[in-house]
Amino acid sequence: MIINRIGDFGLAIAIFTIYFVFQSVDYSTIFALVPEYQNKTFLFFGLEFNIITFVCIFLFIGCMGKSAQIGLHT
Repeated sequence: MIINRIGDFGLAIAIFTIYFVFQSVDYSTIFALVPEYQNKTFLFFGLEFNIITFVCIFLFIGCMGKSAQIGLHT
């Protein structure tokens, strides 16, 4: 279904970004490094985003899509 694919896409983008930025997917490593990246930004499709905000938005999209919340349910 399209709903799960939207969730998969959001979750994959978030996980790839986490690995690209923090070079790890280990919770303790990421949580220890987050304060260093709090004010860092990067370009995505020509727009500048805060790294932490970008990851959180795509994790949210992944959660919403995978659990078929309002707007993504059938």
